[in-house]
Amino acid sequence: MVHEKTTRVRWFLVFWLFVLSAVSYLDRVNISIAGGAIAEAYQLTDVQLGKVFSAMLVGYALFQTVGGRLADRFGPRRVLTAGVIWWGIFTALTALVPARISGALILFMAVRFLLGAGEAVIYPSANQFVARWIPTRERGRANGWIFAGVGAGAGLTPLLITHIMLQYGWRASFCVCAIVGFLAGGIWFLAARDTPAVHPRISATEIAFIESDLTSGGESASSGQQTRRPVSWTRVLQSKEVWALTISYFCYGYVAWIFFSWFYRYLAKVRGLDLKASAFYSMLPFLAMLVCCLIGGTVSDRLTRWRGPRLGRCGVAAFATFLAGVFIAFGSQVHSARVASLVLAGGAGALYLSQSSFWSVTADIAGASAGSVSGFMNMGNQVGAAITASLTPWIAMRLGWTASFLAAAILCLLGAATWLIVDPTKTLRLHHLPEETEAVKLS
Repeated sequence: MVHEKTTRVRWFLVFWLFVLSAVSYLDRVNISIAGGAIAEAYQLTDVQLGKVFSAMLVGYALFQTVGGRLADRFGPRRVLTAGVIWWGIFTALTALVPARISGALILFMAVRFLLGAGEAVIYPSANQFVARWIPTRERGRANGWIFAGVGAGAGLTPLLITHIMLQYGWRASFCVCAIVGFLAGGIWFLAARDTPAVHPRISATEIAFIESDLTSGGESASSGQQTRRPVSWTRVLQSKEVWALTISYFCYGYVAWIFFSWFYRYLAKVRGLDLKASAFYSMLPFLAMLVCCLIGGTVSDRLTRWRGPRLGRCGVAAFATFLAGVFIAFGSQVHSARVASLVLAGGAGALYLSQSSFWSVTADIAGASAGSVSGFMNMGNQVGAAITASLTPWIAMRLGWTASFLAAAILCLLGAATWLIVDPTKTLRLHHLPEETEAVKLS
């Protein structure tokens, strides 16, 4: 008797989501590395540059729920491919803003806003993929890999962009980022499918394994059809779990984007490091994010299997976010630029220990509506990110950079506290609302 070989297609696709995640952050963070050259070329102040950073994040935040809804309706394969093409185009257009043009600030803000709108699909689409393809017991590790791409993309960006800038100028760096995105998106479209059942290379044993541990609100791997109607928006907005996750992710986004938007400039301008030293030390938080994402996802899955999701998802996230606040508060007080870089990198890494918990919990509680619900949650993250991109230099200008980091540390404490009220076993379908409330649907 010949036994069919068990495939691991889901893990190749998770790896490619890691690649797309890295590319998305390459296209976001590149402007913070090139920011000094852009500010000089267009006579922009740090506050004006902050508005350019915020414009991308506002577009990203506003289209999170739309991106999630599209992923729920049309599937992660097509939606994510279209998103990669969209944001690749606007990454290239960033480099085409003419020099010495009046209104350059407005043009930069418009292009970055539209880039953010395209990037909004990536993580809701990835979470819809997780809900359809990844058994519950593996979701922490899968999300750990997906969001490790954040650290990989943001960590490689300083060296890559600095090298291209020194050789060919800042405009060339944006064109290179766009080309990388187009290639990665094309491979995703060829390799991915929306459900396991329609993938030509998956084995029946892998499909059976996936189906054995999907949440009840998810998709049937064998049928490829939604087994239940989407959850109503009324139910979503009445969930304390959704609001607690969204508030905590707001705090998370505020803290994380200090590193994405301002850490490179902070090391160069405030701590006095030269261009190459700034590029090297600004990599450290993102490498810490990469490593801690993988560790956090694995630890979360193991603790969930051992003691349940309240400890494995919520406990890990609350502790990690609190620890991030401690690191950031201490790092802001250190006098040595290099030691401060290491301590603050520890804060960034601790923060990302909690990353997979947000997305695993939303996939578990939302099932077939994971894209929409995680998109709503991620909107909170990006609102926090947009605020910090503009507020951080404003606080620094008036109260100093130490105050900017202390504000982030305080938000870490709030983000940790909100995890304590999340019940990860309470799905959005646990209690059905009256029939009339089912009129407003997620799709």
